[in-house]
Amino acid sequence: MQQLLIIGYVWVEKTTGAGNRMLQLINVFKANNYSITFATPAQKTDNSLDLTELGIEEQSIELNATSFDDFVTALQPDIVLFDRFMMEEQFGWRVAENCPNALRILDTEDLHFLRKVRHQQLKKREEFSTKALLRSDDAKREVAAILRCDLSLIISAYEFQLLKEVFKVDEALLHHLPFLLDKIDDETIHNWKPFEERQHFVFVGNFFHAPNVDATLQLKKLWKHIRKLLPKAELHIYGAYVTQQIQQLHNPKEGFLVKGFAKDILQVVKEARVVLAPIRFGAGIKGKLTEAMECGTPSATTSIGAEGMHDNLPWNGFIEDDFEQFANKAVELYSYEILWKKSQQKGITIINSIYDKEKLTTSFIDKVIELQNNLEAHRTDNFIGSLLQHQTLQATKYMSKWIEEKNKK
Repeated sequence: MQQLLIIGYVWVEKTTGAGNRMLQLINVFKANNYSITFATPAQKTDNSLDLTELGIEEQSIELNATSFDDFVTALQPDIVLFDRFMMEEQFGWRVAENCPNALRILDTEDLHFLRKVRHQQLKKREEFSTKALLRSDDAKREVAAILRCDLSLIISAYEFQLLKEVFKVDEALLHHLPFLLDKIDDETIHNWKPFEERQHFVFVGNFFHAPNVDATLQLKKLWKHIRKLLPKAELHIYGAYVTQQIQQLHNPKEGFLVKGFAKDILQVVKEARVVLAPIRFGAGIKGKLTEAMECGTPSATTSIGAEGMHDNLPWNGFIEDDFEQFANKAVELYSYEILWKKSQQKGITIINSIYDKEKLTTSFIDKVIELQNNLEAHRTDNFIGSLLQHQTLQATKYMSKWIEEKNKK
């Protein structure tokens, strides 16, 4: 049985898209008979899952401490999966030094630098440009982590092309792996509530995540127009870690209801008629929008919201960046049953064509096996990666050792 070590940025939570993504990856490796250890320097929260219930070893680890070296040397994993580039920066050199033959995989979740640059440009009211990405220090850090790893999992088709075409990353180092979802079959469709039994709009988002805060603020502005045309409709805002800023938007008279954390978010979305997601900046693919499709609930979003999510297939609702038009189209989608049903069908096609768990899992595991069988040649071909590994190992190693000594005082 092969040993997989996952170095997590945080403990796994089902309340976040990143947590659900990590659970999908865990299930892939479990199904392929890997022994799994999940280690993180983070503290548990009330929403953290108990991974031992899934048969996974849990391990707390420290930053800038030789205790990690002892731990990983004793474990001797066959594969190390870094959860986001920050974990590769912290622990990658230690893994390379103590377990040189372990396959190193980076799960990017999304490209953090892309989200940050877009946010900065939005605040400055600048048009998005790839030149700004190339100037970004965050981009240099994240792409360096990608180059140091043997394989990086890229969740969005757009981000895959961006890394190849703008940053000239060798495709051999990248693997496009979106969400891994079950196909929507006839029985699932039969159990969905029909149009006439559904009501209200819904938005779902973890409010630790800045794009979700911004999208909710945009919804507050949009809602007056929608409510004027649909005076009986309500907008329900769900998500973990609701901030005071978001809670203050709650206004029952206007039908704008901040509901907060939901134990079963899929049930909430199955009851709603339309999902709204006016996302102005961000990266990756949006769990709220795949969840909408899985629940047979059409959605209205922006081009950034839908980015990298549907190839050339028609969206399950509307993609609109002009917010006045966004509001009008949301009303249409809510009001017209034929349009709603056609949109629902498009969502089924997207999930079954792009997010097919069985097909995606097979190609991913095949890639892992191929790399393990040809690891030396693969690393030899990645000269820039080995150069960065050499330089980083030296620089990070001695910075970390300096911090270790400082912490002893």
